[in-house]
Amino acid sequence: MTDTATLPYRPAAGIMLINAEGMVWVGQRIDNTLEAWQMPQGGLDKGEDALEGAFRELEEETGIPRSLVEVIAQSRQELHYDLPAELVGKLWKGRYRGQRQTWFLMRFLGSDADIVLETSHPEFRAWQWIEPRRLPELIVPFKVALYHAVLEEFGAHLGG
Repeated sequence: MTDTATLPYRPAAGIMLINAEGMVWVGQRIDNTLEAWQMPQGGLDKGEDALEGAFRELEEETGIPRSLVEVIAQSRQELHYDLPAELVGKLWKGRYRGQRQTWFLMRFLGSDADIVLETSHPEFRAWQWIEPRRLPELIVPFKVALYHAVLEEFGAHLGG
């Protein structure tokens, strides 16, 4: 068995998408039976920078094109999370211990009708706008500290 601590983190990007009212977009994953919700995020393609990856992930997961968002802020550093031991061998072919993510705060410029979950590779079964402070209570337990860090990173821009 591989020692998890020796595995690298998967490079990734995350998006905190806020609407005009300062609410945050979250989606409920198709592949998770928990009542967990998350913000758009995902791994970077080889040679892809974090911002390009964030725009790609946002469109792949929500149908929202880059023309309907504006970037407000970027995390000062990468934020990490570790997978629970039972998931390490199941996700990403067992090559990573978790993700190291560059996060972006983006403002949604479109309307709710522009959000389309039925993409070519759907990841979410439902979505909603929530108050930012609720993020940690809705995410899977192993990402709670990450979501607290994202909130701390972008708190000055959230008006709360």
